[in-house]
Amino acid sequence: MEGEGGRFRRTHLVPMPQVDSLAELNVLLAGYDERDDARRIADRTHSVGHDFAREATALTPLPADAFETGVTLSPRVDRYARVTVRQCRYSVPAKLIGRRVRVLLRATEVLVFDGARTVAAHPRATVRGAEVLVLDHYLEVLARKPGARPGATALAQARATGAFTATQEAFWAAARTAAGSDAAGTRVLIEVLLLHRRLPASAVIAGMTAALALGVTNPELVTVEARRAATLATPAPGQQPASGHPAGTGGQSGRVLTLPERPLAPGTALPADERPLPTVTPYDQLLRRRDPASGPDSRPDTPGEAVS
Repeated sequence: MEGEGGRFRRTHLVPMPQVDSLAELNVLLAGYDERDDARRIADRTHSVGHDFAREATALTPLPADAFETGVTLSPRVDRYARVTVRQCRYSVPAKLIGRRVRVLLRATEVLVFDGARTVAAHPRATVRGAEVLVLDHYLEVLARKPGARPGATALAQARATGAFTATQEAFWAAARTAAGSDAAGTRVLIEVLLLHRRLPASAVIAGMTAALALGVTNPELVTVEARRAATLATPAPGQQPASGHPAGTGGQSGRVLTLPERPLAPGTALPADERPLPTVTPYDQLLRRRDPASGPDSRPDTPGEAVS
């Protein structure tokens, strides 16, 4: 086994491969391993992969229970909503500041638990002193201090990774213009970003796109459009997805037109509602008994008594 490990390293890892993440390295190593299945040792007739497939049937089956290889730690959340794990810092929801949490440190990921609930999941940092921050963990803080958002480290990382999309940038700019100030526009954006916690990210992006198309940055409108997008993306059992076009629709299935909110012009008002008030009088005929004072249509008090 040691000799095979050395051969694999000398063959495939010299010179050292240049990758951007451990995940990319694992994919690269899996490809090398698959290529080695076709290798023949010395003058043997069969390949390594062929011999292993024949011997695999004689191996003892793997245990049914998974073996956890991670290390459990219990750091305390600092005032910046971060936990320090092996000299690297990872963000957690701001509501956990000052509390101890349980951290499961694995080879490629870091999981943070509050009780039995997973509150954060990060790729493991490989550089000492690195910070891995998620913008969603700081939304409540930024809602109280919107002026800190443009220079926030979490925002810079979200932009670098693509988590903060061009649609969100455009919506933020439109919200600041409509609100008349950076702080008010930032609060509108944060209210919309909080929708990610209960709706799929793609649905929220669709809601923001629809709002931008209408020239509106109202969070309520974005919520309605996001819920509609989520519903169309997950149709009920037996229904055709929104991407299909049932017969007779002319390919317009799922098309929704939303009217923007427009204030009334000065000096104008809605027309008066001249419809009559609702009444239940027609339903009186359904009553089995009527008050004798109501007229000749009253029914007898004794069951079975004939009516003349």
